[in-house]
Amino acid sequence: MRTTIKNLQESRIREVANAGMGRSDVLAFWFGESDEVTPAFIREAAIASLQQGETFYAHNLGLPVLREAIAQYMSALHGPLGADRIAVTSGGVSGLMLAVQALVDAGDDVVAVTPVWPNLTAQPAILGAHVRCVSLRPVDGAWTLDLAELLAAITPATRLLVINAPNNPTGWTLTRAEQAAILAHCRQTGTWILADEVYERLYFDDASHCAPSFLDVAQADDRLVVVHSFSKSFLMTGWRLGWMVLPAALTPQIGKLIEFNTSCAPVFVQRAAAAALARADEVTPRVVAHMRQCRDTLVPLLQAIPGVSVAPARGGMYAFFRLPGSADSLDTAKRLVREAGVGLAPGAAFGATDGAGGEAGSWLRWCFASRDPQRLVQGVDRLRGWMRQQPGGGSS
Repeated sequence: MRTTIKNLQESRIREVANAGMGRSDVLAFWFGESDEVTPAFIREAAIASLQQGETFYAHNLGLPVLREAIAQYMSALHGPLGADRIAVTSGGVSGLMLAVQALVDAGDDVVAVTPVWPNLTAQPAILGAHVRCVSLRPVDGAWTLDLAELLAAITPATRLLVINAPNNPTGWTLTRAEQAAILAHCRQTGTWILADEVYERLYFDDASHCAPSFLDVAQADDRLVVVHSFSKSFLMTGWRLGWMVLPAALTPQIGKLIEFNTSCAPVFVQRAAAAALARADEVTPRVVAHMRQCRDTLVPLLQAIPGVSVAPARGGMYAFFRLPGSADSLDTAKRLVREAGVGLAPGAAFGATDGAGGEAGSWLRWCFASRDPQRLVQGVDRLRGWMRQQPGGGSS
């Protein structure tokens, strides 16, 4: 076995979840998914496809009808975009890995903005790249990027910039001006940008239909790959379907990689996705409104606990917060499962931060995508009760 794989850090989110799965007394908020089932009409489209016998291979890049539907969906959000720039993938995570496989060689320099979902830094490391991190910082109650620091880190030797916004776990979101500055700099250095924008529709700042995207400022032939997923805003995490937006010249190369990874996405899943897109204006606004309600339920309750540091997420589905006196988030998360029946993701899974907030190891991530917001209230009650039992917990 390759030494890189032997030394690969297993998912600490899974490590905590595995310790609590199957326990009916645990309120689970560890994974990045809603506990609401996929809408019935989407499930029915998959059933109809299966009943029609669509159980065979599809085109590597996805069904033409789905690629065209995705192109129309993205064009409505970000301007004209052709189906020749779309590749359908077996989940957003597969799209991210395909992009890294296409762009990164062993020994290449990769820069990533952290804290971030661990797959984004693990994927280039698996391929033997050298990953350097630029950390967000909590400043005046909000997560902030030092743009000058990031641009200084990206040199002509940097092959790839990996950036996730809206961000998992912090909810931090790039501004369009920041995206334009990053893109201009990467044009100068010849650096590719891999933008994980799967949370773009889960955006709470204003009446916009989505968060700012690199697609809003980029040209069609820029060195930019944007990855999306049906998981979050369509409540389809278990379906494992995503898509990539690429320069058209790269699309056939990604098609080759899909053949050697998964061959193609299942047809019946693609039919379900096409049904979801056809009624996106019905599904996604409702999901976003509910996520906002969940965020606005959870965050004030956490902020009311003495010593807890948390900022409202601008996008996504997470509250990233720091407990007082917590130095080892993995240990804390496991103890919360055992002793409080609350399942959270350890901040240590998401990489280092620096500045006033300390290391990510002292933070925890709470997925607030709950069908019943009262589960969030119950979870905070359990957390508060557990904190009272800790040395020096007092009456907090």
